[in-house]
Amino acid sequence: MMDPDIAAELDGTAELLRALAHPVRLQILHAVRAGPLAVGEIEEATGIGQPGLSQQLSILRKAELVRSERSGKQVFYQVDGERMAEVAEALAALSGTGAGEAASRHASTAAAALGAAGGTRGAGPTPPGGAARFARVFR
Repeated sequence: MMDPDIAAELDGTAELLRALAHPVRLQILHAVRAGPLAVGEIEEATGIGQPGLSQQLSILRKAELVRSERSGKQVFYQVDGERMAEVAEALAALSGTGAGEAASRHASTAAAALGAAGGTRGAGPTPPGGAARFARVFR
């Protein structure tokens, strides 16, 4: 029988991965990876309409994958780097490797996938090998 603490941790990991396992939510994360964007900017960058965008942002907020900050009437969202580091560690633990080793090995592949998901709007120049930008997401 599995240790109850481990079972609870795996349940939490499953919930987190469910939040990530949706193409629209990945598009949103891609859009806000380089820094905070207002909801309207996210809508423009992704093409996701307001009702659907609000629903998906709510799921990402609940999973603590994005942080939000209100400024006047606008709400700005950005990736929560610390939470993304937890995602990397959880995946590395499942693979039997250290988080640093796993992140290093998969950084360029993941960075390429994020780039292919919607360009590099607002991201600036791609660093050599693409790994540095991805590593920033996981800090």
